[in-house]
Amino acid sequence: MSFKIYLYDTDEDCIGSGCLSSGYVQQMLDLAGGQDVEVHISSVGGNAFDAIAIYDLLKKYQGNVITYIDALAASAASIVAMGGKQVIMSKYALLMIHKPMVGTGGNADELLKDVEMLNIVQARLAQIYIDKTGLDGVTINSLINSVTWLSADQALDLGFIDQIEDYTAEITNRAIITNYVNTAPVFYKRYINKLLTNTNTTTMNVENKELIEKTTSVLDKIMNFFKKVVNKQSVTNKGTLHHVGALAEGSEVFNSEDMDKASDDGEYEVDNSIITVSGGKVTNVKNKTTDPDDPDADEPDSDDEPDDKLVKNLLVTNKVKKDVRNDVYARIKSIKNKLAAQNALLVEAKTALEAANAKLAQSREEIKNEIKSDFTPGNDGTRRSTKPEKVQAKVKDGMPTEEVTSASFVAPTTTAAQNAVKQALANKK
Repeated sequence: MSFKIYLYDTDEDCIGSGCLSSGYVQQMLDLAGGQDVEVHISSVGGNAFDAIAIYDLLKKYQGNVITYIDALAASAASIVAMGGKQVIMSKYALLMIHKPMVGTGGNADELLKDVEMLNIVQARLAQIYIDKTGLDGVTINSLINSVTWLSADQALDLGFIDQIEDYTAEITNRAIITNYVNTAPVFYKRYINKLLTNTNTTTMNVENKELIEKTTSVLDKIMNFFKKVVNKQSVTNKGTLHHVGALAEGSEVFNSEDMDKASDDGEYEVDNSIITVSGGKVTNVKNKTTDPDDPDADEPDSDDEPDDKLVKNLLVTNKVKKDVRNDVYARIKSIKNKLAAQNALLVEAKTALEAANAKLAQSREEIKNEIKSDFTPGNDGTRRSTKPEKVQAKVKDGMPTEEVTSASFVAPTTTAAQNAVKQALANKK
């Protein structure tokens, strides 16, 4: 059990006096005699120099030191808290840091000396915070100058503490990860703590059962796949047995390739052996020809005459193997045919696509040149001549008849049009 030291403020004492002084802490550490020590702190602060002395005592102590911020570690008390190898803060507690102060008076020269002294003290206090958090000096001094109050979550984010003390016994992902974080370097610990305490990252603080179930399902599928890879088959007189490794006593045997259903109990003949299966496992392997005392054993083979039963079993086994092989070949052939058909379709689609792309790439002039009229003269109901070209035109009453010089001429049908043609022919003469 750890040796406990309580640095709690009283009406008379604070850091640097009475039961909160460096002398008192030294006495308690001597009594601890190397045991692990827990230092519980609840203080508004006090003397900065005594706080540094207590910090040094805790750091130099040969046993393990854990400091607990039970309610408040403000001002000089925050320096004491940094002395633990591990700093644990109650989730309800507060941590406060600020610039050191002095209550003396005097002339300008004396006050200037106090200013120089306070700046040096602040530099030493800031270095303690830097060593603990891993933050840079500018950040630490800005926190000091601003009189910063930190909640447990904020102190954990910034690296001032290592753990938040909670009073629930629930084991969560966050609790498990925290155990690993506690031993991580300060630089990594600070960023991991930000992830653990981020209010938006709620999935880090609860057991994601759905994710676990999905992962388990995937792992099962992977295991089944590898089972199939190493799965071996033994053809028997009662069907095929599936197993892993050699078929020997203690081997698990299954009826299906997925190895999810145990084989039925009974005896199975495999080559020259008889195996006994019970509870999905091989319980006995017996050679059919090497046990002369067994009344059920087969007679040994004769040098002159083969064992008819053995020959029959071999023929059956070979037939089963052949059937299995033929079935595999048939499946492979079917798959090849399907692939060939798919490839043919792909080639056809590729050809059609290339043709379409070629059409899209044609220029406007190329498209116009491809357009051809399917008009057949004389079939549209107009008075269009179908006579060949270069035929002498015949004119009657000033109007062209059916024979014209052009292979395509439509005779005017209205009076106005006919008069216009007559006028044009008269002018031509």
